[in-house]
Amino acid sequence: MSGPEASHTDSRARRTTPGTPGEERTPGEERTGTRLDLPMGGMDSPLGTVGEAGGARAAREACANLHTEAHPRTATDPRTAAQPHDHDHERDNANANARGHAVPAGPLPEGPVAHDELARLRRIHRRGPGYDAMREHLRRTHLLALCGEPGSGRGWTALALLAELAETTGGGVWRLGAAPGPGAGSGAEHPAPVGEKTARGHGYLLELPTDPADFGAAGPEARLDRLRAHFAEHEAFCVVLVSGVSGVSGVSGGEAADRLLRGRRHAVPYEPPAAADVLDAHLADLLADEPPELIRRARASAVSAEVTEALGLEEPLPGEAARLAGHLAEHARGALSEAELLAHCRSFAPRQAREWFAEAARPGTLPAALPALRRAAQRIALAVFNGSAHSLTAEAAELLAWELAVTLDPQYAPGRPPFTAPADALPSVARAVPGEGVEDLGEAAVPVRTVWFQGRGLAPAVLFEVWDNHHNTRGPMARWLRGLCDDPRPQVWVRAAVAAGVLSARDYLYGLTELLLPLARGDSPVQRMAAATALAEASRDADVCPAVAGLLSGWAAGGDERERETAALAHGYGLAAGSVTASLEELARIAATDGGSTASYSAVRLLAGAQPGTVLARLTHWLGDTRRSRRDLALLTVLRAVGTRTSHLWGLREVPELAPYAAWPLATALLAARPQCRAALAELLRAALTWARSAEAAEDALVGWMRRAAGDERQLAVLCDFLPLLAQEGHEPLDARAAARIREVLEAL
Repeated sequence: MSGPEASHTDSRARRTTPGTPGEERTPGEERTGTRLDLPMGGMDSPLGTVGEAGGARAAREACANLHTEAHPRTATDPRTAAQPHDHDHERDNANANARGHAVPAGPLPEGPVAHDELARLRRIHRRGPGYDAMREHLRRTHLLALCGEPGSGRGWTALALLAELAETTGGGVWRLGAAPGPGAGSGAEHPAPVGEKTARGHGYLLELPTDPADFGAAGPEARLDRLRAHFAEHEAFCVVLVSGVSGVSGVSGGEAADRLLRGRRHAVPYEPPAAADVLDAHLADLLADEPPELIRRARASAVSAEVTEALGLEEPLPGEAARLAGHLAEHARGALSEAELLAHCRSFAPRQAREWFAEAARPGTLPAALPALRRAAQRIALAVFNGSAHSLTAEAAELLAWELAVTLDPQYAPGRPPFTAPADALPSVARAVPGEGVEDLGEAAVPVRTVWFQGRGLAPAVLFEVWDNHHNTRGPMARWLRGLCDDPRPQVWVRAAVAAGVLSARDYLYGLTELLLPLARGDSPVQRMAAATALAEASRDADVCPAVAGLLSGWAAGGDERERETAALAHGYGLAAGSVTASLEELARIAATDGGSTASYSAVRLLAGAQPGTVLARLTHWLGDTRRSRRDLALLTVLRAVGTRTSHLWGLREVPELAPYAAWPLATALLAARPQCRAALAELLRAALTWARSAEAAEDALVGWMRRAAGDERQLAVLCDFLPLLAQEGHEPLDARAAARIREVLEAL
């Protein structure tokens, strides 16, 4: 045989290894297993086809929600959350004192409302939607039930309504505390304080009990009927505060609010005024006697990026706005430093979380406690799945509610109410808002309903409050997270793994035993990938990173295949070893025992990270290494880069440069986003084409790479610009054998 055909045959039979002149592969070597194959028959991850599409979006959102660096370990410690000058646990701005701060939580203070307090109320109260209609209802029926959450300003609005009507009759305003129970017959006839009679033309504010058992068999409607008749008879007025909002049992007593609002006789849902209006009114009042410059300074601080970020709330409740106004006023006067102001602001979201879980912490039998447990589960699930599909959040909440219920009473198996309205419940239970979004499914994205906390500070505050201050909740939460980490959908397991890592960093000893080790030793590859993700996330904490690095080093050198695979996967994030270079060295050690399958996947994940130049330099260095495992690792990594979609190689750090090319193979994305990588990529691909062990696999990979680019003009332009560089080495043309390899690839298209 002669001519071109003979040259073609000769080039396939003789492949020279770069750096080792004269090393050739004979046809017999094909039969001895020396050919380098891509692992798992292709470019898939160790998860196969499971767990990739959508992982990038899930990881990005999970890290943004729960990033450990933004939330110190002591953020929700009750001993440190309230700094000096901070008045703890405000109930709402109905109880504000003369300094603009609210008094500690507890029953409404009983007795007449002082004239100076009413005068201040008239100065700074801001009317919310429906105020005029509420005043007319109260004037006509003598009784109004305001259904809203504590801190929403409902108490202040109630006092404003009563003061306005009492002023027309010359009466005063009284606080009565909680309405008497069904056994307090005298209370129904004379709801005023002991020794007093209900006075004509006076206004009375009281609060409905939060325990449904206090209503008796007749329920809250009958209680309000009796109160309405009493106050109408005495030509007086009464506003009753009821915790809860329409359609939601989201806070204590929400069930009563639901019943009353459905009846539509006495109750109206309370909508608070805009927080900005409340804040401005309080600032104007607190700084009324100060130079105008101070109020301008306070208003500027209120909208500054530093204060907004520290608050972590999109819009404070009116009670929170009143408290914030007090801090801003003190800062404007010079009584608070910038650091102290921001410390106060960072306590708002943790304070809300403490108030939420104080309700669930009350003891009781399971049937009575189940609504509160379900609300707690919804808040925790939203903290993990914040911004995700509502269906995933609701399902995760039900799974956690079951874990919490069997922890409280192991002999009771709770069911699920089949006809609840979770789409309405979640937003109101957890200060959240519904929205519309998309979920990535690889080649396409599908629309989904989403739900978000109203503020970035709430998700970590919820998780840390439960984990740090409610120890008996850790067990059910750990079991719940481990179950989620075995879900094949990356929209589920990625978020659960990041949360597991964040929590493990706060208590590594507990997290290692209850979360990390069970996942790493699980039979499911998804669990091991989740364990690796959690370990990498936990290692962001500087105090925890050495412990994680030591653990992974032991696993890498040990004989347990599952632990060794978990270690290789964890080093793919470039966090646990302290640097990308150190992670690559650990992967090289592991490649000596696993054939480079998992190690090359993690190496290409590092190549998709923030330091591709570091990775490419190390891969090029390995080509000249005398150890074949390192040469193979370099070749496998670059071939994976040719065939693996960029979005499948997500990490735990943002790489915005690659975002426009998420659907492209990583090699193409790097050529487009980081032109400085072109020479190193060309050298590595030339080596793969000419190396005896890798040439056939490289041909297959390059054929697929070029075919994929042929269907996209942008990718094709990038590749066409790169191929001439691949076809020459420095200023010299490629040698005959390498040129033949590229011709074969092009002919195969």
